[in-house]
Amino acid sequence: MAAAEQTGRDASGVRRFPDTYREVIGHTGALLPVISFLGRLPVAMIQFGSVLLVTETSGSLATGGVVACALALGQVTMGPFVGRLADRCGQRPVVLGFSLLNAVAIAVYTLGAVLRLPTPALVVLAVLAGASIPGIGPLARARAVPLVRGAGGDDRLVNTVLSLESTMDELSFVLGPALVGLAAVAGHPAYAFGAAALLVAVCGSGFALHPTGRTVRAARAAQGARARGVRRRLPREVIVVRVGLVLLGVLLGACGAGVTARTEELGQPGQAGLVYAAMGVMSAVVGLSMAALPERFGLHARWRVATAAAALLSLPLVWADGMTGLYVVVTVFGAVYAPNLITGFALTERSCPTGRLAEGMTFAASAFVGGQAVTLAVAGRLAESYGPGAAFALGSAAAAVAFLVALAARPGADGGANDAPPVRQGAAGR
Repeated sequence: MAAAEQTGRDASGVRRFPDTYREVIGHTGALLPVISFLGRLPVAMIQFGSVLLVTETSGSLATGGVVACALALGQVTMGPFVGRLADRCGQRPVVLGFSLLNAVAIAVYTLGAVLRLPTPALVVLAVLAGASIPGIGPLARARAVPLVRGAGGDDRLVNTVLSLESTMDELSFVLGPALVGLAAVAGHPAYAFGAAALLVAVCGSGFALHPTGRTVRAARAAQGARARGVRRRLPREVIVVRVGLVLLGVLLGACGAGVTARTEELGQPGQAGLVYAAMGVMSAVVGLSMAALPERFGLHARWRVATAAAALLSLPLVWADGMTGLYVVVTVFGAVYAPNLITGFALTERSCPTGRLAEGMTFAASAFVGGQAVTLAVAGRLAESYGPGAAFALGSAAAAVAFLVALAARPGADGGANDAPPVRQGAAGR
């Protein structure tokens, strides 16, 4: 009985849903999720807040959009490089260095906006602020998964890790914009950027120096020879999943542009943030519940169901023409976001060679952010020219293509017919 309680399983050997999260916290420690959440919060703050900050200081919404896009592209370009460095050198020195660099870059970028520097200068500063983001979200996944695997955790426990991480992402992208909005109401968006610089310096450094950073590095060092042997080539499935994540980013970017345009059309532009928040809360709730899915419901089947649901549930957005209807359909649509993202990261974890997990996770996150950033600009123009429905239709088309990609994908050689590859063991597998 005691052994069953320690492993979070009932007498029949089935792990109880609430206990899976306790077991994950038991492997990582209670402090790690807290500091990783606070450390990734600045990303959401500066991504959303860049438009507000630069528009406030320059007086031009177009300039705010260009600078915000530059920041996102800087993050997308450098994200995989940060992950590759973390795989080679360990997370501790990489995250510590980039956290401090990012804090300085955010502060300089904010100062440049307040001083009303020319747009080209602001673009350069925004690129530097985005490129120096330490990638705590994907690196937290890359840290927690080997800890669970090394302790003998099964695939369901790994899925719980990914569910928890995606839920924290969702909550950060609900709370981050809210903090920027409060700062803007209280005085100026720059206040939120000052808080973001402080958070990434303190909590990013805390994440880097947490003892689990050394544990994962030791496990990777013990597998160094094997990792070098597989570095030459990534499995085809990794590339296919990245394509799916780009399309998910297109869907979310189009949805964001459509919501903004629709609320403006209805004469209530201030409601856009609340609509996003409703979608994020629904996504977070569904993300947490993903840990309850049975193991026999394999990842490829989940991927197909999630993309099909995204394609179907995005269609009502095209015709939502009232504020109440918009809240309802966007909130329901939010239920598909977390399952798609969690499944994408889970497939990445299963397919990436040992020793390239941090790179794989950061690349997956960059694929999603890149699709979202580019689409925001394109879908915004569509909405201006043809109405909000056109932006939403673009998102639905991307979701339909994502479903076709998922339908055509096949488990790789390491995936097995049931999406259950051999469990990876850490250096100190217990």
